Amino acid sequence: MSRPDTDHLLLPDAEADVRPSPAARAARRALLAHPVVLLVGIVLASLNMRAALASVSPLVSDISQSFGLSSTASSLVTSVPVLFLGLGALVAPWLARRFGSEPVLLFALLLLAVGILVRVAPSPVALYGGGVLVGTAIALLNVLMPGLIKRDFPDRAASMTSVYTGAMIAGATLVAASSVPLEKAFGGSWEASLAVWSLLAVLAAVTWLPQVLIARGRTGHEVRMASARPGTGTAGKSVWRSALAWQVTLFMGLQSLWSYVLIAWMPTIFTDHGMSRSTAGVIFAFNNLIQVAGAFAVPLLAGRMRSQRPLIVLVTSLVAAGYAGLMIAPVSGAWLWAGVLGIGQGGAVGLALTMIVLRSGDAQTAARLSGMAQTVGYLLAAVGPLAAGAVHQATGGWTIPIALVLGVCAAALAVGLFAARDRTV
Repeated sequence: MSRPDTDHLLLPDAEADVRPSPAARAARRALLAHPVVLLVGIVLASLNMRAALASVSPLVSDISQSFGLSSTASSLVTSVPVLFLGLGALVAPWLARRFGSEPVLLFALLLLAVGILVRVAPSPVALYGGGVLVGTAIALLNVLMPGLIKRDFPDRAASMTSVYTGAMIAGATLVAASSVPLEKAFGGSWEASLAVWSLLAVLAAVTWLPQVLIARGRTGHEVRMASARPGTGTAGKSVWRSALAWQVTLFMGLQSLWSYVLIAWMPTIFTDHGMSRSTAGVIFAFNNLIQVAGAFAVPLLAGRMRSQRPLIVLVTSLVAAGYAGLMIAPVSGAWLWAGVLGIGQGGAVGLALTMIVLRSGDAQTAARLSGMAQTVGYLLAAVGPLAAGAVHQATGGWTIPIALVLGVCAAALAVGLFAARDRTV
């Protein structure tokens, strides 16, 4: 089967089945007349896309002690937001088509700030309820940001994607490295350490307000493109009935699962083996930072290949090797394993997102497949931290949980080899 022209499909678009009217185009031109404001808004919004998740992991032991949580209950602190990453992805495209990307993105940032503050209220219910708000807000950002970049920077989508993904990883790195020092600076208050990141969300929201005002005349002026029924591709076939779409979706979910297990538990694995919390936090930050290398290089290579099977083998092998290292020598080899895992994690998420585009025949299919992959993928990923915490609590160690993740790596390799074939949905 021939390879589709993917030059215009760099990013899935939540508004792919909406055709702008002349008034809409005029509003967008006005918005792009202020590119610095738009660029700053994109960078600040992207900094928030992982920060609220990465801030919890180095502090999970203190949070557990504060509320008397078991390992299983502690894992819900991470699993609940991830679960709502999937559920929020269901409504994001509809919201973008109904209200426009700018207002919904502003709402997501404000919701994120509220969720962060709710999460530090003195109640386990608030802890988990805030996680619901945080996960929903980040889901909206996850879905809207690629489409917004594709819409407003069609000729620079690749470079702008590097900007936003780099900012996203930089935000996670900064937060992971700062969480424990901030806790100490605030007199041992994990609540203050988490709450301070609401200011970052508010700052990003402020930068988006002018863009919402500039684009306010756009909403309601779009014309729905006639063909596509929700969930269908160019030939009218539902992506939910496509075996290839499910293979791409499962790879997305499995690679998300192994990443969120690390987000939830990597610092705890180190501290349970005698490492200080500060050192564990710094190594966790290094793991986030090194993901930039894989996230940048692997998609570039993938776009030049008809089949991405060699890259599937590469990224899954790196992640499996890193997890095996955490099982065998978690402290003495910590920096090495964090680096190997980081390259594998970054490469895997970049490859998963790239395959959504490469396996799609047109922009509408890419948007539908993106929604399917993110919804099912994050719902699957939410199981990871919870299951790892439950097995750790039952066994009293990390050997079996890590062995189970190695099984996930094997499954991702198997399904990824099918998803990486030169086919389209």
